[in-house]
Amino acid sequence: MTENTVRAIFNHSAFEVAGVTLTADLSGALFWQEQRLLVVSDLHLEKGSSFAARGVLLPPYDTVATLGRLAAVIARHDPRMVIALGDSFHDRDAHERLSAPDREALSAMQARRDWIWIAGNHDPALPSDLGGVVANEVAIGTITFRHEPTGASGEIAGHLHPKARIATRGRAMERRCFACDGERAVMPAFGAYTGGLSIRDPAFAKIFQTPGLMAHVLGDNKLHAIAASRCY
Repeated sequence: MTENTVRAIFNHSAFEVAGVTLTADLSGALFWQEQRLLVVSDLHLEKGSSFAARGVLLPPYDTVATLGRLAAVIARHDPRMVIALGDSFHDRDAHERLSAPDREALSAMQARRDWIWIAGNHDPALPSDLGGVVANEVAIGTITFRHEPTGASGEIAGHLHPKARIATRGRAMERRCFACDGERAVMPAFGAYTGGLSIRDPAFAKIFQTPGLMAHVLGDNKLHAIAASRCY
């Protein structure tokens, strides 16, 4: 990457949303230190088994991989509360396909902390036996957490699975990213089998109607904060 494309490179990338400083974790999670709040989006658990039921065979390890990454980031930050920003399960019946070990792993992560499931378009009717509580959205101070972004100030959402394509050392690299303009943010998908939508897609222009949109790109070992206008 060249100096005119890279704003900063850190293991964790801090940015502001509506005056609140947040830490973008290399895993794709977001941590609000003041509230001891960890946020993840679009886990899409049991996507592999959903595809298998339709005859599209994928290795059935996505839930184990996703929960393992989630356990690692929870251990790293030790949050008081976890918010899962919707589409935590790939379809309405995905929670029923969770294996006993996966349920135990999820229960262990929920122990001694608050846990909120935000309903998404893939999982609009979450059951009550998953642990934690279910909500359509959550407001804490100036920040509102919801699944689908509306463009409102102070909003942190998911749903769009942002990714950025950039040039580095003569080749192209495409990675998941946080999209943020200082007033609102869209989080990357956390799930192992989730795809992405380019940050240059018109869907993001409808949400971020102010200058200064940045892509906080998840690299191999570092986060790269790059102006969205430099992505392609």
